[in-house]
Amino acid sequence: MGLYILISVLILIACILLILVVLVQNSKGGGLAANFGSTGQIMGVRKTADFLEKATWSLAIALLSLTLISILVIPRGYATKGVQDTELREKIENMQPLPPSMIPPEQD
Repeated sequence: MGLYILISVLILIACILLILVVLVQNSKGGGLAANFGSTGQIMGVRKTADFLEKATWSLAIALLSLTLISILVIPRGYATKGVQDTELREKIENMQPLPPSMIPPEQD
C-alpha cells in the first residue's frame, strides 16, 4: 500500500510539472524563451527552447512509466476477496422468494 501511495504522489508531481512546462512554452516559438532575448544571457533563446522540449518529453515519459508501474503495485485485497465472496453466496442462498402480493402485475 505504501509503494502505491508513493507512486501516486510521484505521478501527481509529474503531472503538475508537465502542466507548468507546457504552459511556459509558446506554440509560436516565444514563451519563456522570448524573455531571454538579450545576447548577454548564459542560456540563449534556442537553449531555453531545447530545455523546455526535453523537459516536456522527459516528464511525459516519466508519467507514462509511473502509470504503468502503478498498475503492478495496486493493492488488490486478495485476503478479503474470499470472505466477501462467501458472504455474498450465503446471502443469495438464504434469499426467500417474494410473496405473490408483492410482485407487480405484468403490463402488455
